[in-house]
Amino acid sequence: MSTSFIYHALGCIGYQYLKTSYKKNKIFIFIRKHPDKIRCPECDSCKVIFKGTKTRHFKSVPIGKKQIILVVVIQRIKCKECHCIKQIKIGFANPKKSYTRSFAHYALELLKFSTINDVARHLHISWDTIKEIQKDYLLKHFCKPNLSDLTQIAIDEISIGRKHKYLTIVLDLKTSAIVFIGDGKGADSLVPFWKKLHRAKAHIEAVAIDMSRAYIKAVCSNLPKAAIVFDHFHVVKLFNDRLSKLRHQLYYETTNYLHSQALKGLRWILLKNPENLQKKKNEKEQLEKALKVNKPLATAYYLKEELRQLWNQETKADAEEYLKNWIAKANSSSVRMLMKFARTLAAHRTGILAYYDYPISTGPLEGTNNKIRTMQRQSYGFRDKEFFKLKIYAIHQSRYALIG
Repeated sequence: MSTSFIYHALGCIGYQYLKTSYKKNKIFIFIRKHPDKIRCPECDSCKVIFKGTKTRHFKSVPIGKKQIILVVVIQRIKCKECHCIKQIKIGFANPKKSYTRSFAHYALELLKFSTINDVARHLHISWDTIKEIQKDYLLKHFCKPNLSDLTQIAIDEISIGRKHKYLTIVLDLKTSAIVFIGDGKGADSLVPFWKKLHRAKAHIEAVAIDMSRAYIKAVCSNLPKAAIVFDHFHVVKLFNDRLSKLRHQLYYETTNYLHSQALKGLRWILLKNPENLQKKKNEKEQLEKALKVNKPLATAYYLKEELRQLWNQETKADAEEYLKNWIAKANSSSVRMLMKFARTLAAHRTGILAYYDYPISTGPLEGTNNKIRTMQRQSYGFRDKEFFKLKIYAIHQSRYALIG
């Protein structure tokens, strides 16, 4: 062991190596500040008077399975220039922590591949200490996201637990980074975000949302110049929900036994895209049989497939004409569900067609929400809500996957 080792391996700059002692699986390295490097912590003067010492222990980066404990002799001084009486600066560690900065960096590297509990066990330290290291890092780097460069964002909510607990998430669609997390859902949860956005003087061009009235009103009130783009996945999902209810209604209204049997167990087949129907289970034949005996359901199903093509048109003008024709077909179908949905599309026509000006959606945010749920499952929940939010802010830099 030498002074050179503690400098290069442990990051203790300006310290002298004194001695080493061993106890079970721990190595105690005794060091002290080099007398020539001692300075006043206030004015940085080298004209000081020694006023006693204090010994402290700091956990450092392990060597193999051996724990490294730095036993540091900390000098207390009196400055001849500013007359303050204080302990000298440690340099390699935060004076309020019991571990070195190199140890914290090592723990953060391990946390990229392991859970907090695994890292705590590996480093022979408490779970709370590892959590503290990660939380300090997240606070430093993700506490205040930069909003000034935002141009295109997506807004959606995510359920985070029982009793209908929600968080509202705002995603930067260009960087895939989460820039705001609001408590609850709806317009009220976004109030702090609008204030931060206006202070940052960001120029938002487009916002991807679902057809929630609360979100529409909030965006129109706070970003009147931004284009609202209704997420096409939500539009199709909304139609699928209506289609599923129509099947359910027809099943209980029919008095024909053969017709009811054809509709039975058809829910998930109806919601599938034609290319995803499984041949082994004869799903295509089952679907064709049901549609053949039920005209309203057949009309709704084929209009669903036509609706999916709305976002595949070559130009916005083509899409506008396509949507106009689809609405006309739905209105002439005499199926109440289709006529009602046609009115919904007509009322949201501008936001649906805005996709051709800004081809964005909340799809990336849905993927991020899945990563958040995976993180929750891996962690078995979070007791510290602030820490949970910080982990969400940093989630775009992590890869979460369930083993199996």
